[in-house]
Formats: sequence, structure tokens, C-alpha cells
Amino acid sequence: MQITHLMKQKTGFNALINKIMNNLKINKAQISDAAKIQTIGRITFSETFSDVNSEENMVKYLEESFALEKLMAELSNPSSFFYLAEMEGKVIGYLKLNTGNAQTEKQENNALEIERIYVLKEFHGKKVAQTLYDQALKTALEINAQYIWLGVWEKNFRAVSFYTKNGFEQFDTHIFKLGDDEQTDLMMKKVLAHE
Repeated sequence: MQITHLMKQKTGFNALINKIMNNLKINKAQISDAAKIQTIGRITFSETFSDVNSEENMVKYLEESFALEKLMAELSNPSSFFYLAEMEGKVIGYLKLNTGNAQTEKQENNALEIERIYVLKEFHGKKVAQTLYDQALKTALEINAQYIWLGVWEKNFRAVSFYTKNGFEQFDTHIFKLGDDEQTDLMMKKVLAHE
């Protein structure tokens, strides 16, 4: 009886995943999308980190990192790429990639940085982050990047697990400042095989 109930739950969950995936659109963001990125960026960053950081540090970071002028400058930079995950007209996540001098930490010019993959909490575990990652991989291959790299907070176990599952390995650490708090990011990379 209980197994039948679990199987029905799993079938229902799989149907929900299929519905989400069928309605999910990944669109390259334009400068006119700055306000959308500001909103989804602030919401998803807060959902991910507000429980483990002081309110003061969170407010400072959100105001500075997601200021409209800053986002518009980043969207105008030809070395950065933003993608929006949208479902039924609603933005549910986004991806930010950097190449060349736009990288947050200097790497080779043939590298692609994933600066951000963020998804609304209600869509965690529903393959949205994986679809955004697939877009990053596609972009890396299009620009002939030799590897993809990123920095991820050492205590963000969900994200570390996600990147490890996708073939990333730690190669260094660096300090990420959130307000006045210095946090350790794991620097991870994935070398790409080119045909």
C-alpha cells in the first residue's frame, strides 16, 4: 500500500518535472532586462544566503552587486553573457558568464567563468539549474573555451555537490567579501574536450 503511494508520488513529481521542462525557456538577456535581473538576483541570493549571513552584510551586498547601473554596465560588456530562465512569462532563474577581462579573477583568455547560476527556491531540484548549466556549456563550446571555472562558497554544499556531479574539480580557493565578512570560495574547473 505504502509502495503504491510512493510510486504515485514519484509519477506525479516526474509529470511536474516534465511540465516545467516543456515550458522552460532560456533566453539571452538584453540591456532592457536589467530590472528583471536585479529582481531575480536579489530574490535568489537572499533565499540562498540570508539565513547564514547578517542582515547588514546582505543589504550592503544586494544594494551594491545588484544596482541597476552596475547590471546595465555588465549587460553592455561584450565579454559577459546573461541568460534568463523563464516559464510562462515569469523569470525563475538566471545565469551569468564571463570571458576575458570580465572574469572576476584573472584566468586565461580561453576560459569561461560561471559567475552565477541562481534559481528560485521553489524550482530547486527540478532541473532548471542543470538547464542553465547546459547553456553555459554550450556557450563555452561556441567560443572555443578550453575550460569552465567558477568560485563557490565552501559552505554552499548543494552547489558544490551540483558542480562536482557535473565534472568540476577544485583547483584553488579565494576570498569572497560579503559586506565586512570574508568567506572562502572553492575555485573549481572543468576542462573541456574539443572534437
